[in-house]
Amino acid sequence: MKKEVLVEISARHIHVSRKDLDVLFGEGYELTNKKDLSQPGQFACEEKVTIVGPKGSIKASILGPVRPDTQVELSLTDARSIGVTAPIRESGDIKESGTCKIVGPNGEIEISEGVIAAKRHIHMTTADAAKYGIADKQIVEVKISTEGRALVFADVIARVSDSYALAMHIDTDEANAACVPGSCTGEILA
Repeated sequence: MKKEVLVEISARHIHVSRKDLDVLFGEGYELTNKKDLSQPGQFACEEKVTIVGPKGSIKASILGPVRPDTQVELSLTDARSIGVTAPIRESGDIKESGTCKIVGPNGEIEISEGVIAAKRHIHMTTADAAKYGIADKQIVEVKISTEGRALVFADVIARVSDSYALAMHIDTDEANAACVPGSCTGEILA
């Protein structure tokens, strides 16, 4: 049986805490859902902020809903272009990660940690994991067969929870390396 998975590009974005959203957009501000994402309850927002580093700045969309901690997810190219450190980490693992300034329409904040390059990963339900014989936190390989740029991604972490939907997320650098046209189907080789 082929172990197929939808592969999606996760472009630069930010998750914000309630406290930081209040500073950036004003007390009690509510995020505006622009588009639902593949993961249940997650959505791209109309709101954007500017991420500032010592060498420059870039705009980034906010993803909702609000989270306990503010986290900036950049590709390594993005991070280098603005001069910030972005260690490769799983989402939520921000301890001693990169720093930056975040500017919104109502104010700005400096985060002392929270900038990461997201480790490539696959979201899957417990049923998906059982079907494919994969355990939570297992490292797998995924083959992407795009024309002229077929590639096998190693070091892909499986994240298993019934609050997820089956999808692999890669950043824009990884997508460009494999010539992924927005999304595609990959094959889990583990």
